[in-house]
Amino acid sequence: MGDDDDEEEEDEDALEMPPTEAFGGFGEEEGEMDTEDDEDERMIKLSELTPYIMCSICKGYFIDATTITECLHTFCKSCIVRHFYYSNRCPKCNTVVHQTQPLYNIRLDRQLQDIVYKLVISLEEREKKQMHDFYRERGLEIPKLAVPQPTVAGRGRPRKIVGPAFHVPPELDTSLLLEFIGANDLSRNFKPLEKKFVRVSGDATIGHVEKFLRKKMDLEPGCQVDIICGDHLLEDYQTLREIQQALGESAVQDGLLVLHYGLIISRDSTFPRIS
Repeated sequence: MGDDDDEEEEDEDALEMPPTEAFGGFGEEEGEMDTEDDEDERMIKLSELTPYIMCSICKGYFIDATTITECLHTFCKSCIVRHFYYSNRCPKCNTVVHQTQPLYNIRLDRQLQDIVYKLVISLEEREKKQMHDFYRERGLEIPKLAVPQPTVAGRGRPRKIVGPAFHVPPELDTSLLLEFIGANDLSRNFKPLEKKFVRVSGDATIGHVEKFLRKKMDLEPGCQVDIICGDHLLEDYQTLREIQQALGESAVQDGLLVLHYGLIISRDSTFPRIS
């Protein structure tokens, strides 16, 4: 009996000891494991992540991060939209984004923008304040700013489907390439269109194209505009769909209906239409 009592006392002493002492030999290993955890949780400087969250156009952090679907390069939405006013190529890799409407091939990257706002302290608040001040100073109605909701981790959470930033109306089914062939009066400095790619309805007529050219080039009423497709001088009443069907592949280049336009300047205020 005495031996049994001694064994029970030893068992109780073992239970009262800390786990490392009760099961001896594990103290140093636990200390080594703590050191490894500290190394895994080391702090990362924001400067190390800056190249991945910075817009290469404005050299600032992404605001409304927008990605080009053709090459997956990302920029601020306002920066890339402004860039596409003058070019249809990616400003980073020079890839052709779209022949006529590069804005159709960009997408808002909300997940990346949420990451930027979490990494850069007060960036979202400063951006909202600047927008608020901009509209207030100009007496404009202040839009409702989207406030990002906190993400709650959990199973079965529905995925957010990110749609296109710009929707292409189905009626705009014809892409034009408008090429300037010059004018008969070389003394006047006529500048061709800055954006020669246009997307319109196939029901639009040559008369509509002429009005578009007159407005964009600020032409005088006495200036005659001749529009040609291939070797054919086109009439005002002809629709773009009819022209494409009549001339076939000879009128199309890389999916674009190619129209050439020239200007005829005369002292007379009226001109007979060439038939």
